[in-house]
Amino acid sequence: MNYWCELAWLPPGEVVQGVLVRVDGQRIAEVVPGVGEPPAGAVRLAGLTLPGFANAHSHAFHRALRGSTQAEKGSFWTWREQMYRVAGSLDPHSYYTLAKAVYAEMVLAGVTCVGEFHYLHHQPDGTPYDDPNAMGHALVRAAREAGLRIALLDTCYLAGGVGKPLAGPQVRFGDGDAERWAVRAERLAGDYAGADDVVVGAAVHSVRAVPPEQMPIVAEYSQHHAVPLHAHVSEQRAENAACVEMYAASPMQVLHEHGVLGPRSSAVHATHLSDVDLALLGQSGTHVCMCPTTERDLADGVGKARAAHDAGSPITLGTDSHAMIDMFEEARAVELDERLATERRGHWTAAELLTAATSAGQASLGFPDAGTLLPGAWADLVSVRLDSVRTAGASPATAAESVVFAATAADVHSVVSGGRRVVAEGRHALGEIGPLLSAAINSI
Repeated sequence: MNYWCELAWLPPGEVVQGVLVRVDGQRIAEVVPGVGEPPAGAVRLAGLTLPGFANAHSHAFHRALRGSTQAEKGSFWTWREQMYRVAGSLDPHSYYTLAKAVYAEMVLAGVTCVGEFHYLHHQPDGTPYDDPNAMGHALVRAAREAGLRIALLDTCYLAGGVGKPLAGPQVRFGDGDAERWAVRAERLAGDYAGADDVVVGAAVHSVRAVPPEQMPIVAEYSQHHAVPLHAHVSEQRAENAACVEMYAASPMQVLHEHGVLGPRSSAVHATHLSDVDLALLGQSGTHVCMCPTTERDLADGVGKARAAHDAGSPITLGTDSHAMIDMFEEARAVELDERLATERRGHWTAAELLTAATSAGQASLGFPDAGTLLPGAWADLVSVRLDSVRTAGASPATAAESVVFAATAADVHSVVSGGRRVVAEGRHALGEIGPLLSAAINSI
């Protein structure tokens, strides 16, 4: 299939007019700039075409909380109690139904790969399903049907807080210890051996949920399989304080001391960091996954994304709790939130933010050959309108800035994911996604 792009964002970060992209199977076979008109048989992609976005941090079931958690005041910790109620209500079928609709919403927003931070492992009382990975399989099936790749970040979750046992809805998250987590994760990875659209990665939920002595087992799993390793880090000041009280070290220092940081790793949130933490991140080459709309929604604070990047950490983006699913909003919030915190403009260029949303995010999820419009890369093409009320007036010279700082997910009109056109004229191949979401959420 051939696609002719009115404008395309090509390496090393330039908007080019008249680009023909030839796709062979799941991959880009050829990229030809300077093609003035669509050749016969080519699909015309109006506006600006970008590589596929990576949503590097997702909890699919959190989508069910959108709106309901806005009806009251509170904190991260009160929000968490509402989240636990949803977590306790799902089974493999209902989770599949919900996740398929959520992933389809992501595809409509231009996401072609999701990093699912997965810890709903067992039945609500903690008993494993007959297939102990039934919930993980539901997520993979949902991703495939929605039309995106998935890095299933199987999460080790062993404690209910620093020095506390699992309790209540948390009991379904746990495997007992990291050794038993690894046995289950190995089985899950074996189920997808050879699958090119699924990466079974690993995650340390947090220093709250995984005792330090258990962390090396998870890190060794990641190293042995050469897969991503993610962890929630310093999302809350209370988390930092509890960690320092127990271990006389920050969460980042604990992760560093137990082998969790490194070029395959991602520190998610990384909101409240010291200079020492930033140095550990940068020196190890650990990615930092920013989730600004969630940080904003939960009043968590503004992370030091620019400082982390300058220290050596690639920046990626995630929608996390799905207060909204809009990668443009996540990207520009990295810049705009930092403006509010520093009272200065111009921390990030549009090209840097697009890199975070595309190639950096894809690499952090185990797909380093995605997120760029080059021959051999995954054939992910996301086309954005430049004639909507938000983007009208954009020129080729300002197209990247216009989409990053003004476009929304509603401006995505076409998505090719792994060579398959999943969205055309703003409509997903599954049909209307709003009713699917409503039905899934209302059934919980």
